[in-house]
Amino acid sequence: MNIFKGGCRAGAALLATTLFLAGCATNPVTGQSELALVSERSELQIGERQYQPNRQMQGGDYRVDPKLVGYVRSVGEKLAAVSDRKLPYEFVVVNDGTPNAWALPGGKIAINRGLLLELDNEAELASVLGHEIVHAAARHGAKGIERGMVLQGVLVAAGAAASETDYAQLAVGAAAVGANLINQRYSRDAELEADHYGMTYMARAGYDPMAAVKLQETFVRLSEGKQENWLAGLFASHPPSAERVERNRQRARELGGGGELGREQYQSAIAGLKASAPAYKAYQEGRVALQKKRYPEALKLADSAIDMEPREALFHSLRGDALQQKGELRPALDAYDRALALDDRFFRHYLQRGALKARLEDQAGARRDLQQSVALLPTADAHYLLGRLALQAGQRKNALEHFRTASDSPADSGLAAKVALVELDLAEHPQRYLNSRLSVDSEGYLTVRLENPSPLPVNSVQLQLGRLTAGGGFQPQAVFRSRAILAAGEWQVLRTDIRLANRAELREWGSRILGAEIAR
Repeated sequence: MNIFKGGCRAGAALLATTLFLAGCATNPVTGQSELALVSERSELQIGERQYQPNRQMQGGDYRVDPKLVGYVRSVGEKLAAVSDRKLPYEFVVVNDGTPNAWALPGGKIAINRGLLLELDNEAELASVLGHEIVHAAARHGAKGIERGMVLQGVLVAAGAAASETDYAQLAVGAAAVGANLINQRYSRDAELEADHYGMTYMARAGYDPMAAVKLQETFVRLSEGKQENWLAGLFASHPPSAERVERNRQRARELGGGGELGREQYQSAIAGLKASAPAYKAYQEGRVALQKKRYPEALKLADSAIDMEPREALFHSLRGDALQQKGELRPALDAYDRALALDDRFFRHYLQRGALKARLEDQAGARRDLQQSVALLPTADAHYLLGRLALQAGQRKNALEHFRTASDSPADSGLAAKVALVELDLAEHPQRYLNSRLSVDSEGYLTVRLENPSPLPVNSVQLQLGRLTAGGGFQPQAVFRSRAILAAGEWQVLRTDIRLANRAELREWGSRILGAEIAR
């Protein structure tokens, strides 16, 4: 069940000329020899660096019931103690209602509160956590990175699935890359391997491995029924199948019967979470109402959620969002203050309060909150707002840095940052925002294709043509100007009066964009 099975020597030889980290290693879980391009040290570093940002993107840590979090951690640690690879395992509950669980390289594991509500007993919880432990211990996440290295020659990751509190599109920098690690779709072999050895760990820790079979049977039924919340969560990265059920049933027979189910202690542990389920339902309905601009309804649902569970910071944050949209800024500030008093480790509370403080012209307070938000999760929204604050303070260089960082995001704030960059920097560095390509027309004249990939229309483009020297230099020959408006995303071709002796001579010419203006 190893994608490199039997091919370590050949694979290493094939990649030796391009990948210097290539080497053969024995998988600590399967005992098989395999090609290893990512070292254990790199695995640990990736997990350590990406654990917090990925939790932030998924809704932050669940903090309402510390006893439940401690209970989940104790089950995970019991399984980690009998695993075949000793890693610095960590287990957290993520504050997201989507049924999901994930593992990062290096043993960093998370389970959503939404999945805890779908499980029946401690053995089923052990099945989920044991499965994720194997993904980390057997290097399945690292192998996903290695496949990207083989294909592209760089350290890359696979795609991610969305969740109900997914802020991945806002993330920028290293956090944006790390978002792709947690929900990569594992191969069929990796899923079967995680089931097989995860059940082994269950049995070693004293749990009934049949719980894993029953859980997989439930997953198959839910997937066949196309349950929407499941399709956005666990099934996106861990697709269930009849084959997995049968393999698990066979493995359970091999391991023998017996072992604990632990239903009573599990149900006791999640009793508070079950009791607060209506509050989270009201919260989700409030989020939908807010998105549809039904602000009074959103506020009413937020207040209802708070009445049922006043300890949940998300509910107070929703209240702040609804009040801010209604124009009630001071009460909104109070709501954000309350959210942060309950949970000062979630980026969005700082982001929303910082944005509100900027509206209230508390620039120092806004800057502090936005910087704290960035420390927890770098986002386009925070960097864009910090850029605006820097501009107001006359800090042009600082503003440009924030706008460049934000511009990598596909979110609305990323587009706004692109616009701000062009407005600030086009006159000084037009070549950063416009492109030029040389070619030869049918009559032998040199032509220039001017391209405007920026989000704003431009005109008055000044273009310099020159000959390229053997040493990489540029000898200017002529300057051309285009008065026409070049719209955002469009291009135009200019015909020069320079005629080449032959098409091969084109290699001797280059172009530079000297200036341009935003078309008002």
